[in-house]
Amino acid sequence: MGEKKRKDASKQQFIFGTKNYRWMFIGLALIALGFILMAGGGSDDPNAFSDAIFSPRRIRVAPALILVGFGIQVYAILLRSKT
Repeated sequence: MGEKKRKDASKQQFIFGTKNYRWMFIGLALIALGFILMAGGGSDDPNAFSDAIFSPRRIRVAPALILVGFGIQVYAILLRSKT
């Protein structure tokens, strides 16, 4: 009987619940999307300047998505599971 109690007591439990992991993956997806939107805008010719690096998508939208993603990550970590 003692062996069974010790095995039950030593079962590993995850730190976070499924709800926490779901929010973490959503935040991670937003961060990845923000970095993808921020990429590019360079010029193939080093002597030519491209104004594409100053587009609103790269200046405002992508960093906002990254910050929202990090905020969701903090929320997912602090979210209390029901167990």
